[in-house]
Amino acid sequence: MSKDVDLSSKEWRDLVFEGRNQEYGAYDLRKNSDKRHNKSMILVIIALALIIVVGLTFNTVSNFIFQEDIKDEANQELVNVNMAAEEEEEEEEEQERVEMEQPEALPEEILNTIKVTELAIVEDSEVTPEDEIKSQDELKETQTAFGQTNFDQGTDDRNVVREHKEEIIVEEKKPEKEEVFRAVEQMPQFPGGDAELMKFLRDNIVYPAMAQENNVQGKVIVQFVVTKTGDIGEVKVVKSVDRDLDNEAVRLVKKLPKFIPGRMNGQAVNVWYTLPVQFKLQ
Repeated sequence: MSKDVDLSSKEWRDLVFEGRNQEYGAYDLRKNSDKRHNKSMILVIIALALIIVVGLTFNTVSNFIFQEDIKDEANQELVNVNMAAEEEEEEEEEQERVEMEQPEALPEEILNTIKVTELAIVEDSEVTPEDEIKSQDELKETQTAFGQTNFDQGTDDRNVVREHKEEIIVEEKKPEKEEVFRAVEQMPQFPGGDAELMKFLRDNIVYPAMAQENNVQGKVIVQFVVTKTGDIGEVKVVKSVDRDLDNEAVRLVKKLPKFIPGRMNGQAVNVWYTLPVQFKLQ
């Protein structure tokens, strides 16, 4: 019977306070208890809703800031790497210019030379035809250069010597490598954009066990070539953290699917691409 009685109902309240002073505070407390309970529940629900909304907003803002930080760091690393590459190219050009400015030296073995006879007082019986002193007229008629030994297989024409040297240089030229750009009009793009690229990294990354045991964390910056066909070419680590983390980052990059290739003047070209790979323990 007691389960069917509503203790907050007006009938029960009047029955309890029948014959009593209803102006006493207890009667008002019982009378307004429902309103107080309802207000309390509404305030609790509003407070919980505010807490949930604030938490979701904070999480969204934090993720956005984190992504922006990654992009900023990657861009800064790309600028630094490009500056270093430009300095190396300038040094190579300067070295080539100095080598080109060096005077051309004619190889001694190509020019004909003639033996200069030294004067010595000896017996007539010891003089041989080869040791006879040549006259001034004979020396004038000889158009070869003075040296220590006669070479009949050489030449006296310096122009022929230069032509011979140029022919040797042409034969030693190697085919030029295909150019790889660092900045183009349209950079390579991962299918689906940066969001899909980050999702691929999260889904396929394998944290090295040794690095986990030693609590090794950090960000490995990797550079790789996106070829004109969209394939992954040369891969190198430009910012290292740990050998195991570096190897995992390189493995992950080599596993990437084909990119949309970069373009210069409407043509697909090879382009360097910089990618930060974050390793963070929970």
